[in-house]
Amino acid sequence: MTTYGIITTLASGFIFPFIIAMVWGHYVDKHKIFGGVVVAGMVVGTMWMVNHGVGFIVQGTDAPWVDQAWAAGVGLLAFGFAKKASFKKTFPTLLFSILGGVVAGYIVSVLGK
Repeated sequence: MTTYGIITTLASGFIFPFIIAMVWGHYVDKHKIFGGVVVAGMVVGTMWMVNHGVGFIVQGTDAPWVDQAWAAGVGLLAFGFAKKASFKKTFPTLLFSILGGVVAGYIVSVLGK
């Protein structure tokens, strides 16, 4: 993995959960479920295009396997700890990020990519 790949992978792995932590809750509070759905499409969709479409998260034979679901799960877990949340409160984020990664991996393997 090149230095450029390391920098872009780390930056994208930080930016994605940071945007989620800063934006998602405000939209849900203001617009309820509609706000959550809109932000899901905007944030997750945009970051997926940047991470996987443009290639900021480097994946391949010369790189460790990193996916934005892991970045979101670990980043939001760290964000919860930084805000002094208990592990009990942050555990669902970790659990659902793992489940999301497993489901996504299964779907990709079935589709043959």
